[in-house]
Amino acid sequence: MIKIEHLSKRFGNLEVLKDVSVEIKTGEVISIIGPSGTGKSTFLRCINLLDHPSGGSIRIDGVDIMDPKSDVPKVRQKMNMVFQSFNLFFHLSVMDNLTLGPIKLLGMSQQDAERKSMDLLKLVGLAEKAESYPDELSGGQKQRVAIARCMAMDPKIILFDEPTSALDPTMVSEVLSVIRRLAKDGMTMAIVTHEMDFARDVSNRVFYMDEGVIYEEGTPEQIFDNPQKEKTKTFINRIRSFCYHITSPDYDLYAMNAEIEMFCEKQILAVKTRQNLLLLVEEMLQIFNPFLSSLLLDIVLAYSEKKEILEVVFEYTGEAVNLLDKNLLADELGLTIIQGVTESIDYRHMGNKNRLTMILKSA
Repeated sequence: MIKIEHLSKRFGNLEVLKDVSVEIKTGEVISIIGPSGTGKSTFLRCINLLDHPSGGSIRIDGVDIMDPKSDVPKVRQKMNMVFQSFNLFFHLSVMDNLTLGPIKLLGMSQQDAERKSMDLLKLVGLAEKAESYPDELSGGQKQRVAIARCMAMDPKIILFDEPTSALDPTMVSEVLSVIRRLAKDGMTMAIVTHEMDFARDVSNRVFYMDEGVIYEEGTPEQIFDNPQKEKTKTFINRIRSFCYHITSPDYDLYAMNAEIEMFCEKQILAVKTRQNLLLLVEEMLQIFNPFLSSLLLDIVLAYSEKKEILEVVFEYTGEAVNLLDKNLLADELGLTIIQGVTESIDYRHMGNKNRLTMILKSA
C-alpha cells in the first residue's frame, strides 16, 4: 500500500529525515514511537505531501506521488490524516463537518452523505452530537468526530499524528478504543503515538525512530520485550542514566555524592534505596582506592522507570581482574556489605575494560 525509498527531508541546514526506506502493506497497523524531535510527525506529513520531501520516492497504492504528473488530490482522497489538534471547522455543526468533504469532493448527495455520516457517528459513539458544534464537545469527542470525518471520505489509509497528545488523560481511552475498532476492521494505519501499551496492543509492526531514521523495527513483542539496539532499550524501558568519571585518587567525593543524590531525587527513589546506593558506592570505592593511580574508573547508574530497577556499573581499565575476587580482598567485610545491598553481581572483561554490573536491592 505504501512504499517509501530513500526518503529525506531538510528544513534549511537541519536534516530531519535521513534515507528512510520502508514498506507498509494493506491492512497493516504501524505504530511509530520514539523521542520528541526525531522526525516522526515529519515522516507522516511527507507521506501525504503536507511537507514536501527533499529527496526519495513515495508510492501510494502503486502511484508515485512525487511525480509532477501525479494527481495528488486524488491520492489524498485514499489517505486521510487525523491531527492532534482536531482541525474541525468550528463554524459548522458536527454533521456538516462530516458531510462537507463527501458532497464537495466525492459528489455524494446531501441525503446519502448525511446517512453515511450518521452511521459513522454511531460507530464512534457520537450520534446524539450530530447537530452540536465543536465548541460544545470535549477534547475526546472532538477527536472522535475528526476520525469520523476522516472515515467519511472512504480512505484506504489513515495517518494519525499523536491523536491523544492534546487530550486530558481521562479522554485518551475513548479515542484509542475507536482506533482499535478501525484496526480490527482491517484499516491500513500509521500511528505516531506515545501510548506504549496501545502501540503494543494494536500494531502489527512498530517503528522506533531516532535521529531521523527508523532505528529499529519489528513486531510489538520484539520491540517492547526484546529490543536489540541500545537506544531502543533506553527508550522502551525509560532508562535514566548518570555517569561519574574518576581519573585520579584525588576525586571530589562530596561532589560525586551530591550528584548521585540529585540523580536519585529526579527519579524519586525511596530513601532506603538512596542509602543503599551511597553505601554500595562507598564500599566499592574503598576497594578501588589503592588502584586509582593506575586505572580510570566510571561509575554508571541506570534506572529503568518501567521495571523499577537500578543498575550500578563500575567500569575500569586494565587487564582482566575482578576486584571483588575474595582472593584479592584484604578484608571481606566490604564484600559482605556489598552483597547485602545488591540482588546480583556480574563481572565481565571486554577488550581492555573490566565491568562489574550490580542490581541494587529494591527498598
